[in-house]
Amino acid sequence: MIQDTIAAISTPMGEGGIAVIRISGDEAVAAADRIFFGKSELGAVPSHTVHYGFIKHPLTLERVDEVLVTVMKAPKSFTMEDVVEISCHGGFISVKKVLDLLLEQQVRLAEPGEFTKRAYLNGRIDLSQAEAVIDLIRAKSDRAHRIALKQAEGSLSTNIKLLRHNLVELMAHIEVNIDYPEHDVEEMTNAFITNSCTQALGKIEQLLNTANQGKILREGIVTAIIGKPNVGKSSLMNTLAQENRAIVTEIPGTTRDVIEEFVTVNGIPLKLLDTAGIRETSDIVERIGVEKSKGALADADLILLVFNGSEKLESDELSLIEQLKDKQTIVIVNKLDLPQQIENDILAGHFPAERIVMMSLLEQQGIADLEKAIASLFFSGQVELNDQTYVSNVRHIALLKKAKIAIDDAFEAAGAGVPIDLIQIDIRNAWEYLGEIIGDSVGESLIDQIFSQFCLGK
Repeated sequence: MIQDTIAAISTPMGEGGIAVIRISGDEAVAAADRIFFGKSELGAVPSHTVHYGFIKHPLTLERVDEVLVTVMKAPKSFTMEDVVEISCHGGFISVKKVLDLLLEQQVRLAEPGEFTKRAYLNGRIDLSQAEAVIDLIRAKSDRAHRIALKQAEGSLSTNIKLLRHNLVELMAHIEVNIDYPEHDVEEMTNAFITNSCTQALGKIEQLLNTANQGKILREGIVTAIIGKPNVGKSSLMNTLAQENRAIVTEIPGTTRDVIEEFVTVNGIPLKLLDTAGIRETSDIVERIGVEKSKGALADADLILLVFNGSEKLESDELSLIEQLKDKQTIVIVNKLDLPQQIENDILAGHFPAERIVMMSLLEQQGIADLEKAIASLFFSGQVELNDQTYVSNVRHIALLKKAKIAIDDAFEAAGAGVPIDLIQIDIRNAWEYLGEIIGDSVGESLIDQIFSQFCLGK
């Protein structure tokens, strides 16, 4: 059992109306009581109550701040330990002084994610629910938030536990037939194993079918805005971001570096990369920007290839068209408000019609068409979240794929008449892979690695 008591600032650092300092552990109430001065001693108050008072130095009685203190006693707290939360005034000095006083009361500074780690180690949540907490914090859209919230509530855990329960029953049947063949038990046939594996595979495939959408909604689509100088790339960035994020001028080559911005388009999170115009140039700084643009091009999940509709295609652009025809690309023909000279037949010969969007960023035309094209490319025209469980975590996806392979092997072995004790090995492997998702079979080093990604105070 964890004995030491930890504390950390749970709200972002900086100026604000309120900052919260969280304490958890056996000495949480006593430590807070030594520096809190109110009408009642915290050790005597009921759980889940809030108390007004002052934080003072325990020896000099110097007043540090006016606070509200919330007391939550074990086991009915997030960590299942005694938890105290001190709500003080936001600001670097007042928060630091309160935390410093706490650290003098047999309390140590918490490690990143240690509160959530204790909730996991104390059995309040499993590992997949713990990982969903960080997804909740990092959610960039309403849909990503909804996925994370469902996982934090245990939707994925429920599915995984049911799968593992069914595999345990299958292994138990196999074990009985191996150890007690003389008893009158249900005969374990290859057909029974095949049927059980088919059901497990169906459930795993159902979860994996959500992985692409889930991962996109969790992490966003890395989207590179590509084109030659002065075609409207930065204007597109500013339009989608709804602010003047990039400098827009009539001078070609204004953008010299890759500018990043996270936006939500029609409910889909995009990590936009506004790049330097791709062209041959003697300018050393611009040439570095062009090389960075090519790097962004290679790393992107989606390319927004922008052309100036009032000009004919140049050789650099024709090269880009050929290079990107097999990538996830949406072509944007900008400056629709000007007389058109671009060779649309060339574009139509390389890209489907639904991936070519006519726009005038100056007059804000075509934005809805672009949003529709993005949704069609990644979500078959719509992004709908129903009651099904979405898998969005890369670690979970990898483990589900491993479990699927193991059950596939068991299925094929059963069909080939392999002895059932050998088939059981594959089934047990699948059971362990699924256990790693919820933390039932996982090493300490992986646990430490997962919780190290959390922010301090969570």
